[in-house]
Amino acid sequence: MFLDLTEEQNLIRETAREFAAAELAPVAAALDRGEQVELFLDNLKKLAELGFMGLNVKADYGGTEAGVIAFSVALTEIARACASTAVTVSVSNMVCEVIQAVGSEAQRLRYIPKICSGEFLAGAFALTETGAGSDPAAMTAVAVRDGDDWILNGSKIFITSAPYAGVFIVWAVTDPGLPKGKGISCFLVEAGTPGCIVGRAEEKMGQHASATNEMLFQDCRIPCSALMGKLNDGFRVAVAELAGGRIGIGSLGLGLGQVAIEQAARYALERKQFGQTISNFQAIQWKIADATTELEAARLLLMNAAFRKEQGKSYSKEASMAKLYATEVANRACYEAVQIYGGYGYTSEFPVERYSRDARITTIYEGTSEIQRLIIAREVLRSYA
Repeated sequence: MFLDLTEEQNLIRETAREFAAAELAPVAAALDRGEQVELFLDNLKKLAELGFMGLNVKADYGGTEAGVIAFSVALTEIARACASTAVTVSVSNMVCEVIQAVGSEAQRLRYIPKICSGEFLAGAFALTETGAGSDPAAMTAVAVRDGDDWILNGSKIFITSAPYAGVFIVWAVTDPGLPKGKGISCFLVEAGTPGCIVGRAEEKMGQHASATNEMLFQDCRIPCSALMGKLNDGFRVAVAELAGGRIGIGSLGLGLGQVAIEQAARYALERKQFGQTISNFQAIQWKIADATTELEAARLLLMNAAFRKEQGKSYSKEASMAKLYATEVANRACYEAVQIYGGYGYTSEFPVERYSRDARITTIYEGTSEIQRLIIAREVLRSYA
């Protein structure tokens, strides 16, 4: 088995690494404090111009056609510098991919190039509701046909990039008479459409620069051409197409874990206690060894899932395994990094406290760890049935 990156994949990783080091890392702490929002948006535009908003998208629609592995390694490098930027890039890529997979040719040509070019700073998913998080089939947002239009009503929560997204993929119930999950459709709603309202911003534990808002749809009238895919087939789209997002979030978690433990190792080589550097203590060495081993295992799981998706093979189980393991390992690595720093790790003087806050959400969004375990178990049991 050949595990090295291709020349193109390596070039994309190096480009992401250089951009992250030069543009993202120096301002990440300020962005975390809620400062320099315009700079955050400027960096999204620059990343689009470098081709990072459509890594697995056809060139016909403005994409890079670099593939899923390139997407994963690029996300890892960006996350090492700024997790808020990384999640925005991940979601925007997935919006492009879903439109490419399910949308009409007119929809693809209208929206994907605008995200890939940076004309739209981001794309967004409007799926989660207050009573429909891990159980999206329980959503209550509705779309009612009215002549040549659909009228959307309802609310969504935890919508990444809502204030600056150019287009939203919105899921709503279109036939309440069908069994649960069978009467849901998805629509493309442009920002600024009357009745499409960006609501209150969430005050979060981490990833502060990434906006997370409530979305309200109040008699939001959209044309019939806004329906994406088949009528009442939206739940299948949410389940099938969004699995790729787990590769993105797993890669994001991997980047956070890697940079946290690397910085902790460097600190251990400098910090002295009891007359010697703490890197000489077995307790510290084992923390570094365990975290590094787990992160490498996570990387291989992610590469396997990305490879299978790129080859057109089934990858749902593999994506869930990679997302589950990578994000939980990332949390452990970040917390071990704080422990190695000791009291300093709990202060904002060093970035490991930010990494630990940013990593926490990775086991929750794009499907909680508990949901990933359900998916994995279901697939394993099905294979033996």
